[in-house]
Amino acid sequence: MDNTLPTSTSYELESPREKTRHYPFRRSCQWLLRCVTFLIVRTLYRVRSRGWENLPKEGGAVLICNHVTYVDAVLLSLTSPRTVRFLSHDKFQKVPVLGSLLRLAEVIPVSTEHSRDAVRIAVEYARRGDIVGIFPEGHLTRDGHVQAFQRGYELIARRAGVPVVPVCLDGLWGSIFSFERGRFFWKRPRQLPYRVTLSVGPALDPTAMTPDTARQTIIDMGADAFARRPELDGHLGSRVLQSLLKNPGREAVVDYAQGRKAVNAGTFAALAICLADKIRHDIPEKRVGIVLPPGLGGAVANVAVSLAGKTPVNLNFSLGRTALESCLARAEIKTIISAAAVRTKIDAKFPEFPWTDNVVDLSEVIAGLPKAKIVKWLLAGKLLPAATVAKLAKAPSADEGGDNEAALLFTSGSSGEPKGVVLTHRNLIGNCRQILASGVFPEGASVLGNLPIFHSFGFTVTVWATLLEGVKVVYTPSPLDFKLAAKAIQAEQCGILLGTPTFFRPYLTRVEPEAMKSVKVVVAGAEKTPEGFHEAWDARFPESKFLEGYGLTETTPVVAVNIPDTYLPPDHPIGTGMRKGSVGRLFPGMAAEIAEPESGNILPVGQTGILRLKGVNIFAGYLGEPEKTAEVLQDGWLTTGDLARLDEDGFLYIEGRLSRFSKIGGEMVPHGSVETAIAKAYDVDTAETPQVAVSAVTDPAKGEALVLLSAIDIEANDLRARLNVAGLPNLWIPREIRRVEAIPTLASGKLELAKLKQLAEG
Repeated sequence: MDNTLPTSTSYELESPREKTRHYPFRRSCQWLLRCVTFLIVRTLYRVRSRGWENLPKEGGAVLICNHVTYVDAVLLSLTSPRTVRFLSHDKFQKVPVLGSLLRLAEVIPVSTEHSRDAVRIAVEYARRGDIVGIFPEGHLTRDGHVQAFQRGYELIARRAGVPVVPVCLDGLWGSIFSFERGRFFWKRPRQLPYRVTLSVGPALDPTAMTPDTARQTIIDMGADAFARRPELDGHLGSRVLQSLLKNPGREAVVDYAQGRKAVNAGTFAALAICLADKIRHDIPEKRVGIVLPPGLGGAVANVAVSLAGKTPVNLNFSLGRTALESCLARAEIKTIISAAAVRTKIDAKFPEFPWTDNVVDLSEVIAGLPKAKIVKWLLAGKLLPAATVAKLAKAPSADEGGDNEAALLFTSGSSGEPKGVVLTHRNLIGNCRQILASGVFPEGASVLGNLPIFHSFGFTVTVWATLLEGVKVVYTPSPLDFKLAAKAIQAEQCGILLGTPTFFRPYLTRVEPEAMKSVKVVVAGAEKTPEGFHEAWDARFPESKFLEGYGLTETTPVVAVNIPDTYLPPDHPIGTGMRKGSVGRLFPGMAAEIAEPESGNILPVGQTGILRLKGVNIFAGYLGEPEKTAEVLQDGWLTTGDLARLDEDGFLYIEGRLSRFSKIGGEMVPHGSVETAIAKAYDVDTAETPQVAVSAVTDPAKGEALVLLSAIDIEANDLRARLNVAGLPNLWIPREIRRVEAIPTLASGKLELAKLKQLAEG
């Protein structure tokens, strides 16, 4: 029920005498209304409430809640142990029948003309011991996010001298009374009944509940509630299998590794079941290594390993022998699934790759699977319920999922030895649900998948999210092969392209706009988008929207993403789903806070500090490294090491890695900004690979000193002159220049920070 807090003068506080005179009849009508609404709500929703003991048993209070649907107040009233007197816009009081019901429910009418009267009436009710309910956003959410709070609730609570009780509703977005899919009411529900969690927080003094603090409190409660959703229970592999079998005839995967090869969902499921049976029989170890490019083989291998009750470990073949041997030893991997053709290519490029004694050739195994067995599962998928097929296939039960290990990904090791990131079934199912709920994948979309599956973005988004959520994925084996990617995009009419600015750069000069006309959304992550790149992309490919997102391996990985403005309704309160320079707003079910780097104190909105994150997608810990886990994970909050800020509308801005700043003479100097300025000054900012990079060494006088590593010839005096013209402070200008053959980068395109440091210290 919308309210901005102000009320009409026609409503006055009822005297105790009047209340007593009308009490029996009113109570009977209210009881009847409660019964009717209970039956309706019970049909549509299954509400699980917790925390009502935090509501004062007597005396007044102001109850504040996020506003998702037109039945929020009904749900709160039906579950609250005390009567809640809500405020509602007076336009609803003028609607026939509805107005009578609202008056019967003792709802306070609200208008914009008489704000003082609204405050007076609400304050009087709270003073005499009533619970006053307010939705501080002032309107229903149009995108599922919690919008900015207005101050009315704070004024009422302070004047009445009563506490503020925060309440969070989770699970209502998507129901028929929400604005999901751009309309109220007239849409088919995605499920019946909807499972809703209602969480009540501790009663707090109103002076401690500023609008920003109150909003953040409810967002934090929402993150906890999202993580407890029953839909996130279960085993990842089993859930994917059942998702595939819901529509076995749909085209699920198209692979362009060797010409076009399309596979429908039923065939994919049958292959995965047969392969899982063989893995279960032949591989006794808990974890199985996978060395395959993005494609049908890599996707089937991952799903099959999961269905076999084991953990897939996709190995980054570019890490180097020492790092890979460490990964294999820590993960206790004795078997690797690959293919002869893939192994030949890797041996040619990385001759020291430490293959295990047992290497399974996926192509041979699939070719040797009995055709009759595949046909049997194909028929079962078409004729039997998905849950029955999963049971017959011996897919793991729900108890084997949840917080158990589902995947192991090793970080790229950009600043040191790779760490093993343990992701649970709940992490991966949760992040897939968050991706779907964000709206970045419109209904009927198809995704180009060419990111390495040893990279968290490629692993979660282009393997698990697409299969779990029924999104068609088109694979090409490498993000560097932009020509094949463009061909596949045009042939399959792909609508979504994922990658990094480094991988996207060749598209600007070597791919024709005609080939990209079907692409509506381009999501860039893993590295900061260079200045001017966004504009250059929009100019060349006007049909697509270039969007920045953000994630980490430790966050499964996606945290936030911009969305096109066209995805939002015309009356959206913010009016935009994207802001230049930001990585978008946090996914549903996530909370963030910004901490001062040295003291750890939480900073207010708009200030820059260390980003901390909380949500269902926060990893379980580093494999065998409890000390390193404890350094970054405390009470469910992940300290990212990224410097960031949040604006008043919840857009997140990443300023850079703390490790990519140097403290020189007491000032924080960002390496990335210096690199950008130098690249522009020497006209190499559009090069397909980095030509300059900045690192730092210890300096006894000023703490640290910048070192420029350059793949082009740069002279110190000329560098100073150009950067002075560009307006860079003298403190930001590197004093030392080291010429290198090439700037070291990782397979993801990011700078290899550890190598940069070695070269700088050289």
